[in-house]
Amino acid sequence: MIGAMPERVVAACDGASKGNPGPAGWAWVVADGDEIPTRWEAGALGTATNNVAELTALERLLTAIAPDVPLEIRMDSQYAMKAVTTWLPGWKRKGWKTASGKPVANQELVARIDELLAGRSVEFRYVPAHQVDGDRLNDFADRAASQAAIVQEPAGSDLGSPQPPAAPDTAPAATARRRAPAKTARQDGGGPARTIKAKFPGRCLCGRSYAAGEPIAKNGSGWGHPECRTTETADA
Repeated sequence: MIGAMPERVVAACDGASKGNPGPAGWAWVVADGDEIPTRWEAGALGTATNNVAELTALERLLTAIAPDVPLEIRMDSQYAMKAVTTWLPGWKRKGWKTASGKPVANQELVARIDELLAGRSVEFRYVPAHQVDGDRLNDFADRAASQAAIVQEPAGSDLGSPQPPAAPDTAPAATARRRAPAKTARQDGGGPARTIKAKFPGRCLCGRSYAAGEPIAKNGSGWGHPECRTTETADA
């Protein structure tokens, strides 16, 4: 008798870096049929970039869930999703080099995720971060990762931890970053990139918000924090 196919599990994962690079953390969460969080885990990374935190969150989720369980994974990091679904095959063909011949950033993490995805049924779903009435699982993972980045301690349902607090953008580290003088972003050629004061609140590609009046700089996807400009995308 053939056993029934395991039911698909809906999950979300997220990473956070308070400074990019700065104090970083990761988190994942699994939900029941009503998309209520039932199991979650978060951990600290010390000082790391947002991209490392996002990839680590995905790696930890895939490690925690049995490989025969079909997964829907919700993420707000286009970098992490594209790294493992779009850019990865080309990187492997080129011997883990980018189109410009440079070594692939975060290669060990990407290769580990590639191993964990082999033979699995996984559907990736992009969800925008920090939206009013947005995806509740992504919001949970975002709050858990942000808390782990700030306190640098593990947390999770197996540890009996309370649910992560709300409003990660008001955390002390993020507030200090907004109040600090903006660093001058640099263009690829080495010259200074122009910074302006935001006329309206917005969302940087790193996932964190910026307020009206805060210095921002142009990046490949629009406008965001000056310090995030040089790390916004991978060279595919």
